[in-house]
Amino acid sequence: MSDADTSTLIGRQPVREALERDDLGIEKVMLEQGASGELIGAIRAAAEDRGTPVQYVPAARLRHEADGAAHQGVVAITAPIRYREVDTMLSDIAPTWDAVQTRKPVLLVIDRVTDPRNFGAMLRSAVAAGTDGVIVPTKSMAPLNAAAIKASAGTAPRLPIARSDNLARLLTQLKERGYYVYGAEGTADTVHWDADWSRPVAVVLGSEGEGLAPDVAEACDERVSIPLRGPVESLNVSVATGLLLYEAARSRRGAGERSA
Repeated sequence: MSDADTSTLIGRQPVREALERDDLGIEKVMLEQGASGELIGAIRAAAEDRGTPVQYVPAARLRHEADGAAHQGVVAITAPIRYREVDTMLSDIAPTWDAVQTRKPVLLVIDRVTDPRNFGAMLRSAVAAGTDGVIVPTKSMAPLNAAAIKASAGTAPRLPIARSDNLARLLTQLKERGYYVYGAEGTADTVHWDADWSRPVAVVLGSEGEGLAPDVAEACDERVSIPLRGPVESLNVSVATGLLLYEAARSRRGAGERSA
C-alpha cells in the first residue's frame, strides 16, 4: 500500500457530508487555527461523535494538504478501512453465549499501541493466526492508515476491526458473552504456553512502553507472560502478539492450514 490509499477531502461541506456517512472512514480532520462559525462547529461535533481526531493547524499546512485548492479552513484525510461497531462485529462472529462456546472465537484487543507499523504488524499476525476480530480504543491509538496497512502486508482489510471508548468495560462485556480474557504482562506468573487456549479467548496486548493500563489489566481474567531466555528485557509488541495468538491457534488446528 502507498499514500495513495488515503485521499484528501477539501472544504467545509464535503468534509461535513463525509463525516455523516457510515461507509467512509475518516482518519483525521484538520481545521485552520482560529476558524469559527456554525459549520465549523458542526464539523468538530460530528468528528467528536465518530471519535475522529481533530487537529488545529496553520493555514500553510492546509494549503499543502489541499495542494493549493480553496480549502475554507477544513481538510479531512479519509482512511482506507472503516471501523466496525463493536456489538455488530461480535454478533457477526458469534451472536449468543452458546455460539461463542461452540465456535470458540479468538479476539485480539489492543490497548494504546501508538506506532502504525506495530499496529499493522499485529494485524498481519492476527490474520495469519486466524483471529476472528480485533478491538482497539477510540483514543490514544495508532491510526489505521496507509502506513499501518503497509505494515500488515495488505492483510488488514481481511479482518473486522472495531473501536471501543472504554476497553476495561468492554472486557467485562466480553466475559459476559462467554470469552475468557488473557492480558499480556511481563511479570505474570502464568507462562503463556501453560494457559488454557482451548476456550473462547480475548487476548489483550498493551502499549509499547507502558503495557496494559491498570484498569484494563484489572479487567482481565488472567495475565500471562512470555519467558525470555536471552539478554533482552522485552519483546516487540507485534512479536508478542504473534506468539500469543499462535498459542490460541495451536489448540484449534484443523482443515485449511498451510505453512508460511
